[in-house]
Amino acid sequence: MEESKKVRCPDGGLEDRLVMSGSMANLTDATSLQQFEELLKNNSKSLTVVHFHAAWAPQCSQMNDVMAELAKEHKHTMFVKLEAEAVPEVSEKYEITSVPTFLFFKGGEKIDRLDGAHAPELTNKVQRLGSGGGGAARAGDVPKEDLNERLKRLSNAAPCMLFMKGSPQEPRCGFSRQIVQILKDHDVQYSSFDILSDEEVRQGLKTYSNWPTFPQVYVNGELIGGLDITDTRLLKHPLRYDWTCLNILFSDRLKILINKSPIMLFMKGNKETAKCGFSRQILEIMNSTGVEYNTFDILEDEEVRQGLKTYSNWPTFPQLYVKGDLIGGLDIVKELKENGELISVLKGEN
Repeated sequence: MEESKKVRCPDGGLEDRLVMSGSMANLTDATSLQQFEELLKNNSKSLTVVHFHAAWAPQCSQMNDVMAELAKEHKHTMFVKLEAEAVPEVSEKYEITSVPTFLFFKGGEKIDRLDGAHAPELTNKVQRLGSGGGGAARAGDVPKEDLNERLKRLSNAAPCMLFMKGSPQEPRCGFSRQIVQILKDHDVQYSSFDILSDEEVRQGLKTYSNWPTFPQVYVNGELIGGLDITDTRLLKHPLRYDWTCLNILFSDRLKILINKSPIMLFMKGNKETAKCGFSRQILEIMNSTGVEYNTFDILEDEEVRQGLKTYSNWPTFPQLYVKGDLIGGLDIVKELKENGELISVLKGEN
């Protein structure tokens, strides 16, 4: 049976709207903060699913149809439709920034969230959270070991896994959009998981990885970090990760190494211990300038050692790069110092 009720519109006016009752008593509209709170209170012993929707969004209309079907199958679950713009007090309280968004309540407390028009995921959550009526476990009551196993499986689902808001095709926050672009720029092949589709994963990963924000990038199950850390590590620590899995071409790897610092010296040994006379001499010259620089020990990576000879068309070491451009070896650096040009070259002024 249907009955007519006054419903507040986004412009503040009221209109008559048909609201299901009788055989569909578990599917209703909340048109005010008071009514919303009363619905949660009256249904505190079982699951309540609230759909924040908008009349102008066609995907919301589709999800309302899904809700109606779910209401027929799950008689002990209350399904509530709430127009997000018409009841701003509720939308602001629960940080509703897009529609459709679904919140799941038990005992008057929010236990889960689903952002977006994901009918299969909505169905799964209703079945999982609503099974057994009032005796269903809350998302937070899942044994920690079980959740950790799931997070471990997800973080190892692909050699490179990105946990983000939205998808690579439709990022749903600025940080996620930026990290997708970074991975694209580095030709990284990866899989992704939309944390907005699973509140349990979203909250669990914060503890599992001891990293409170998103996006998060994992390589072979190991957390790299978020947006800033991922960008930095791709540039500064290319040897730490399995670049075969990341599908980065060797020439790209050399380019990243050369650009990991404004001034890069490829030598035998490092700043503390030179392992050949030429490297020792160039260290002395570089240290005398007072300019900051980084080094790479070519003796630790034969692939880089041989690859740089072809990449730079320079057959010997050491090799000095400034802002990604080859300056030369020991003889060139000596000549620049003798001519009084070395510091200006290192600072990129020439």
